[in-house]
Amino acid sequence: MPVLTRLIPSPIAVDIRPGALDDLGTVLADQRISQSGRLAVAISGGSGARLRDRIAPALPGASWYEVGGGSLDDAINLADAMKSGRYDAVVGLGGGKIIDCAKFAAARLGLPLVAVATNLAHDGLCSPVATLDNDAGRGSYGVPNPIAVVIDLDVIREAPIRYVRSGIGDAVSNISCVADWELSHRETGEQIDGLAAAMARQAGEAVLRHPGGVGDDGFLQVLAEGLVMTGISMSVAGDSRPASGACHEINHAFDLLHPRRAASHGEQVGIGAAFAMHLRGARDEAVHMAEVLRRHGLPVLPDEIGFSREEFTEVVAFAPETRPGRYTILEHLALSRDQIRDAYADYAKAIGS
Repeated sequence: MPVLTRLIPSPIAVDIRPGALDDLGTVLADQRISQSGRLAVAISGGSGARLRDRIAPALPGASWYEVGGGSLDDAINLADAMKSGRYDAVVGLGGGKIIDCAKFAAARLGLPLVAVATNLAHDGLCSPVATLDNDAGRGSYGVPNPIAVVIDLDVIREAPIRYVRSGIGDAVSNISCVADWELSHRETGEQIDGLAAAMARQAGEAVLRHPGGVGDDGFLQVLAEGLVMTGISMSVAGDSRPASGACHEINHAFDLLHPRRAASHGEQVGIGAAFAMHLRGARDEAVHMAEVLRRHGLPVLPDEIGFSREEFTEVVAFAPETRPGRYTILEHLALSRDQIRDAYADYAKAIGS
């Protein structure tokens, strides 16, 4: 008999709203998450530590672990510290680095992970990937999806606005990423998962088309939901393909070539996505994407994040080397440096440099 359905790996609870943190104890009391109430809570020294006093009374059986950073060593040390605790689940409370460390530690211990995000900087909060600094620079490690996600929009508004802007850039870049995936399907025969592509693209389009701004609950709700859906789309696909294309290659090239000068992930992928849309001939879409990014206060030109046009040319030329085997518009066009310079000049003119 043919298989008529498939199981989609996704959280059993997603709570995104103002005041969600006040009901964290109820979410964690779900018998599928914690039967005994014994929880290991990983927090940062910043936002997580500030929230500890607020939520600790609702988690009397929790043990608290402060994570020093976002490296592989930090994640391994966290897992070692939690090893003897006999916990039901791990809770990652903080930004992306803390949640990624908690994901890795939970996977190492075979425990479910509850992600409690204090900012919306990128789509990693619900993805099956932990991105951690290592001796070679930065690595991506496969981990299970969080079993639950809690995002309090009141807490999100208290975080620096640059984190929301970064999340916008990451979400909007999905549109370019899916276009790259479809290009690879046509040109190389790479298998494409239609459901994963639809989820990622719709998440990006919802953010791109929303008329609200970074201070509106309605817009923050759509952005948070979009980032969660993007993470789930990666689980559906089995890798990062729905949310990683030429724009992310450009981001990685920025990080590798200029590690001390690199901007935020979302700023770099936003620029990369708009430029990639221009490269594939989707000029109107590129202009509209740039207009939306600008409206939200994000850069659309490299000089807006401190890089010259020549440095950007170098970044784009190097970008395909960051993801060997991945096929995007950059690999498809295989532009020379002179061609990249000309394409960038055309892009800058089109969006109004």
